[in-house]
Amino acid sequence: MMRTRLCSSRLYLLSPRLMSTASPRVLQASDKPPDLLASSLAFEDPSAFRVKSLRDLFRALAVFRFCSFPVLVNNCNKLMSAARSILGRRLFSSLMRSTVYAQFVAGENEKEIAQSMETMSVLGLRPMLAVPIEEDLGESTGEERYDENVDAMLECVQMSHSNAWSKDPMMQLKVTALLSPELCVKVTKVISNQAYDLDLLVRAMDGEDVKFPGLEESDAAHFHCSLRRLNRIAEAGVNKVQVLVDAEYTYINPALSLVTMAMMKKFNKDGAWIWNTYQCYLKETSTLLHEAISLSQEEGFCLGVKLVRGAYMDKERKLAVNEGRPDPVQDSWEDTNNNYNSLLEMMLRLIAQDPERYRIIVATHNEESVRKAATWVEELGIDKARGSVCFGQLLGMCDHVSLTLAKEGYAVYKSVPYGSVDDTLPYLVRRAQENQSVLKDIRKERDLLRQELYRRLRLRTRQE
Repeated sequence: MMRTRLCSSRLYLLSPRLMSTASPRVLQASDKPPDLLASSLAFEDPSAFRVKSLRDLFRALAVFRFCSFPVLVNNCNKLMSAARSILGRRLFSSLMRSTVYAQFVAGENEKEIAQSMETMSVLGLRPMLAVPIEEDLGESTGEERYDENVDAMLECVQMSHSNAWSKDPMMQLKVTALLSPELCVKVTKVISNQAYDLDLLVRAMDGEDVKFPGLEESDAAHFHCSLRRLNRIAEAGVNKVQVLVDAEYTYINPALSLVTMAMMKKFNKDGAWIWNTYQCYLKETSTLLHEAISLSQEEGFCLGVKLVRGAYMDKERKLAVNEGRPDPVQDSWEDTNNNYNSLLEMMLRLIAQDPERYRIIVATHNEESVRKAATWVEELGIDKARGSVCFGQLLGMCDHVSLTLAKEGYAVYKSVPYGSVDDTLPYLVRRAQENQSVLKDIRKERDLLRQELYRRLRLRTRQE
């Protein structure tokens, strides 16, 4: 993959000065002894699911069982098409709404979403709203559609911060909902040969008619429009909503990081309002994160990091083989885990030194990484209530981890897509196909759900 180099506003390797910043400081006394912390975060207590209704338990077990079969997940679109033909549009929609949709989507309108979010708030969970709009190569829809997507994103910003359930709100942003993947590919190629200064993009965001070397006139015009769209969203969110920019595929990620860093330079002077995502299943991620930290120090902006393992492994490997490139993916699952945990520790040590400048969301369903993060937070004396360190999981999954963390006083966000059945189903199918390793590894959650279901049924039998 080709990496971004950014003229005077460049990404550099971690400097000696930064290495000294990342070194351990004198540890403060933990709020909780290590043994007690490990026991409370074993994530083996089915009572975490006592907040769920009997219907919720049955639905979750049925949906997880379906998702545990790769052949069903891989053929979701064909199966849904057949079901729609047999059942008819209305009955099919009703079936989806009561099963998959109800499990993973907050609702279609603001009233339904508010009800779901209020329930989450009572449980100590925070929403991270996600508009289910994105594009890949060959799916570009044109400027008019991108402008409509801006309106949807602005509604998301408004909804995220204007309700009683909004506390330190976050939202997710797919840049490819506003900027064509084809142009992202072109920008990625251009910046691999000639650097774009971040100030150039900031000036374009401000409406200045700047020249983008290496881009044809039509591409430059679309880039200008897209940067202004991104600027509108960031302006609406600053000091209100933290906007987490998703990473996507390696053939467009350098372009996505470029525009995200430009937004950080403009909007993150006094806090981390724009965040970037780092995918630890890629070999280069450690270098990219070290470079981003150096750049944030040199340019004087705050850095928000969404740390994920990543979900595009199979496609990335196939693309590398087809294009004759080295495999960008870590050689083993263990290497991915080691990369994730080492970058997690580095970020937590930086946060312990300067919690105003750095923030991280530990976005993972991996229990070992969650326990490590919680242990390091305690050992480093990081204030859980401050919100510099938070955790994130998908809505409808990993609730035994989310609810336990919330009970222990950590800030926990659930990634919450919303919209109509027709709008969200393609998004859900993509996420399911990308996260098959996670879906196959939810046996423990199914077991805990089953234990709570049996307990509930036995209790009902005794009462009768």
